[in-house]
Amino acid sequence: MSFINLAEERYSLRSFSSKPVEKEKLDLVLKAGQLSPTACNNQPQRILVIENDEALEKLKKCTQYHFNAPIALLVCYDKNASWKRRFDGDDSGVVDASIVTTHMMFQAAELGLGTTWVGYFDPALIIKEFGLTGNIVPVALLPMGYPAEDAKPNPGHYQRKSIDENVFYNKFS
Repeated sequence: MSFINLAEERYSLRSFSSKPVEKEKLDLVLKAGQLSPTACNNQPQRILVIENDEALEKLKKCTQYHFNAPIALLVCYDKNASWKRRFDGDDSGVVDASIVTTHMMFQAAELGLGTTWVGYFDPALIIKEFGLTGNIVPVALLPMGYPAEDAKPNPGHYQRKSIDENVFYNKFS
């Protein structure tokens, strides 16, 4: 499948089957995250694999948007490792973690797995429940697994603005 087709067909999965994700597929998804570009190749991403019952219960305390997925990836960055822009000190960590999350999301889709990007979580509770140190910043949750038999895209999934509303040549207006 071409990348454009993969991007068109992939959707945010909110209904997972109980079928476990094979270790080989999880490893490929994590490899896609490892290979993701990051600012100055600092690779500040820190990914917590949440897969046992105890950890999944902790996750449910932190967000209502876990969708009972059999596995979730908590994508964070280490602010001691992320690149900072010298002009204003802007930290690339959130962008780097987002690129990593996107790469893993598309790799999962290519493997027949579904994901949904979750940003709605209590970061302080995530830090507490999963024992993250002060330099680790949670950015995204990626529940992952096989689609349930009745899974389908949200009705708004295929609604896109015209490209002319988002792309500008030689001027920004």
